[in-house]
Amino acid sequence: MKKLTNKLLDWLNAEDQSVFDDAMELKMQEPKEEKEETVQQRMRDRLHIKDEVYSEGESKEVKVLRIIYRILAIILCGFIAYNLLIAVSWLPRTGEFDKPVNNEVSARYIEKGLQETGAVNIVTGMILDYRAFDTFGESNVLNIATITVLILLRRNKKKLPNEIEEKENDRLLEPKNDVILQKAATFLVPAIFLFGIYVILNGHLSPGGGFSGGAIIGAGLILYVSAFGFEKTEKFFTEKTQKVISLSALLFYCLAKSYSFFTGANELESHIPLGKAGAILSSGLILPLNICVGLVVAVTMYTFYCMFRKGEF
Repeated sequence: MKKLTNKLLDWLNAEDQSVFDDAMELKMQEPKEEKEETVQQRMRDRLHIKDEVYSEGESKEVKVLRIIYRILAIILCGFIAYNLLIAVSWLPRTGEFDKPVNNEVSARYIEKGLQETGAVNIVTGMILDYRAFDTFGESNVLNIATITVLILLRRNKKKLPNEIEEKENDRLLEPKNDVILQKAATFLVPAIFLFGIYVILNGHLSPGGGFSGGAIIGAGLILYVSAFGFEKTEKFFTEKTQKVISLSALLFYCLAKSYSFFTGANELESHIPLGKAGAILSSGLILPLNICVGLVVAVTMYTFYCMFRKGEF
């Protein structure tokens, strides 16, 4: 009994699997022959089940469920629409002085925005001074979205056997000899870049800022790569360029506003001069922060375009 127990333990521990080999008899099963009538009956049963049970057009249960689904959908949409109409009916009328939007916060932005932020453009002063950390979070959202797209759409660096030939024949990825597009881009791209820089630098003086100016510069990069291809664009903009620009801009933004909020919370002098109306190189930290936001937006737009179009830089 003890010997049999030891053999059983060895077999369970996979140390000796030949213990029960003699007791096991393996035989080849012979193919089972079925009558023709049995096979035909099975086929008829399958067709019957498919037509009567799973057929959407013939099954009564499916028809009833479809009707119930439509009725419930109508009731749900009507309920949502009713609640939305009720909520709109409770909104204050246009022009009323005691609307919730007309409170001390908006009045503070309008009355003391230029004095406290140095920005003639009240919207820019609010975004990059009063609620600058919220804008910093939005910039980080753009960076996280870029990283996510890089992870999901990144192509394998190892070339496939026919990738070189495919790349040469694919004019969609690398446009070549498009004279009209290239000539137009030669004049338009510098103008777009200059206009984007103008919008960023004047964001504290006029409508504009980092988000809109960065979108303009990103559109210029997309036009350039569409006209001249990735090979020329990669001479000055690569994946490393995107990482360096995004990281540097976000780090500077975080450090600059952390210093500003630390001094303000402790009633200390920040020694950062405020802006002056009409002076581009002013407005304290708003101008460099606008530049940081513009850089992040521009590289994000271009990265999205590259990854969705080609899967790499």
